[in-house]
Amino acid sequence: MIRSLPLYETDKGSACAAGKESARYSSGRRHPPWIRARIPAGPNYADLKAMMRDLELHSVCEEARCPNIGECWENRTATFMILGDVCTRRCMFCAVTKGKPTGVDRDEPRRIGEAVAYLKLKHVVITSVNRDDQADGGASIFAACIQESRANNPDCTVEVLIPDLDGNWDALAVILHAKPDVLNHNTETVPRLYRRARPQADYHRSLDLLRISKEVDGTILTKSGLMVGLGETDSELLQTMQDIRHSYCDILTIGQYLAPTSRHLPIQKYYTPEEFKALKAAGMDMGYRHVESGPLVRSSYHAGEQAALSISR
Repeated sequence: MIRSLPLYETDKGSACAAGKESARYSSGRRHPPWIRARIPAGPNYADLKAMMRDLELHSVCEEARCPNIGECWENRTATFMILGDVCTRRCMFCAVTKGKPTGVDRDEPRRIGEAVAYLKLKHVVITSVNRDDQADGGASIFAACIQESRANNPDCTVEVLIPDLDGNWDALAVILHAKPDVLNHNTETVPRLYRRARPQADYHRSLDLLRISKEVDGTILTKSGLMVGLGETDSELLQTMQDIRHSYCDILTIGQYLAPTSRHLPIQKYYTPEEFKALKAAGMDMGYRHVESGPLVRSSYHAGEQAALSISR
């Protein structure tokens, strides 16, 4: 459910070593000029990184190698990743470590609350690895994190980016009853590519999660995300966008897939900025409250602005 790659450039525009190495991951081609981000730097970035270490917290920004980490952390925003940093699933697009996780840290929600207060956040995003080893998929920890965030910063809106919980809708209800402002679950790709990209996931289960969330509590905004460039056709992509909208989803994010390493699925196509604009327009015509579409867009990129715009509509 998480994907990205460090593609940083210096102020002079020369690619760093990580960027040069990663540029070879896509059939020997370099990434186009619109796929770039600046090297993380600045006092806020350093301060936030130190806070993460002090509170023993994980961020999806680091674990998924997000290209927007420099911009977001310098603006004192971050997406916290709970329930450890080892995922029980083996998605072929994701940079997060796969394997057998350790036990659940029951004190983690308290530390999340402390971080939300320390950063004086207006909007927080909380996500997790998949924890299929847990009966509730980690739902109780999500709920506790929502409650601690609110207790420590009542003015902060809370967004949770959750896994599919292996179809456990009772566990989903636990999260929804904690009343997040935004319930986010990424559909990721078109159904034809699920077996290659998400072998342990199910397309219709993801759509059911979005639909059931809205049926349980229609006041909670729902959100989903797609990555493009894995080999989907235009018609498949538009149909998937329509399927997600028909599941009562309010917000959609669309971003370019970037292979984390040569062992992950290769990039089949780079979408141009103009194509991303066209996808945004198509999504808005389908009835979404907001569509965030661009080369470096990720699920939590500008999440606070997305939520604010959607609430006002």
